[in-house]
Amino acid sequence: MLQQTACNSSTIALTSIMDLPDDCLFFIFQRLDSCSDRESFGLTCHRCLRIQNLSRRSLQFQCSFTQLDISSLSHSSITINSSHVHRLLTRFQHLHSLSLSGCTHVPDSSLSHLASYGSKLHTLRLDCCFGITDNGLSVVATSCPSLQVISLYRCQITDSGLESLSKSCSILKDVNLLYCHAISDSGLRALSQRCRQLQAVKISNCKGAAGIGFQGCSSTLAYVEAESCKLDPEGISGIVSGGGIEYLNLSGLIWCKGGTGLGIIGRGFALRLKILNLRMCRTVGDESIVAIAEGCPLLEEWNLALCHEVRIVGWSSIGANCQKLEKLHVNRCRNLCDHGLEALRNGCKQLSILYMNGCVKVTPTAVELFKCYRGDVTIKVEERMCIGPMWSLR
Repeated sequence: MLQQTACNSSTIALTSIMDLPDDCLFFIFQRLDSCSDRESFGLTCHRCLRIQNLSRRSLQFQCSFTQLDISSLSHSSITINSSHVHRLLTRFQHLHSLSLSGCTHVPDSSLSHLASYGSKLHTLRLDCCFGITDNGLSVVATSCPSLQVISLYRCQITDSGLESLSKSCSILKDVNLLYCHAISDSGLRALSQRCRQLQAVKISNCKGAAGIGFQGCSSTLAYVEAESCKLDPEGISGIVSGGGIEYLNLSGLIWCKGGTGLGIIGRGFALRLKILNLRMCRTVGDESIVAIAEGCPLLEEWNLALCHEVRIVGWSSIGANCQKLEKLHVNRCRNLCDHGLEALRNGCKQLSILYMNGCVKVTPTAVELFKCYRGDVTIKVEERMCIGPMWSLR
């Protein structure tokens, strides 16, 4: 009897989970869905902690933020330095995604540790890392050849940094350069010519870029944010030159050559365009609106809020040509009148939402007629600053 008990004890010991090979433990860990379960697994023993560390693919520091809200920086009570980055990269050696966003004091030297652990990195977010310069970006370029997504919102980088990045990270797909005031078309040209898989570029408030750096871009470029940029007609032409653009935000466009340059959008290169934001493009007139309405047959959402120079010819063209348009923003358009609203009412058969308020030339009677004839359309009085769905790589 004692011998049988000893035999059973031996069998139990041999089948303990700790006798499983690492491959099996990795498999078990990957099947744990919740963060709490994964943390509990790592607390079991040193071996399980090592499995947890080697399995981690994403890391975001506590002071990081996921939304681009610079006011959130004031709530951070932790200062991340180079030593912290080094220790965590040593611990988590197989990261695919790393966010240092909001780590305002992190210096270029902290990125040197990517030379040992950055080869598998696909996504790097450095938003509001004010200590990161071209030197740090050069380290990223040489250390992270697999990089596909990089966010440099408000970073102190120049064209030189973009040159380095484009030379070594040729498979970049998504680049965020919002509020990078020191970049110009030279840096954009390096990206668009060397990174031929580029899908999304954000350059809003980059006043030094006119857009011509996009000329000859790849057909993969589908998403461009260029809000409050000083673009010229050649720059607009460059942005759409690849022929693949689907989302284009030119809200608050600044230029000195009048509004007719926007007509380039509708002259053959933006046939795939689905979402167009021209909010506060105050000089855009009927000629450009007609060209876009006729040349962009797939438009689903169009923001023309505060576009005061669009008149009856423009509204009529939208009604006649934009047969796939689902959402239209006309808030505070001074020259939308009853006849213009009637043209939209009689056309735009797929329209489901009309954002409209503050249109002083539109009478209550015209609005009631619109509601009567187009019960399928919801009129919303709120003004949305941003349009379209959140962009994600396909």
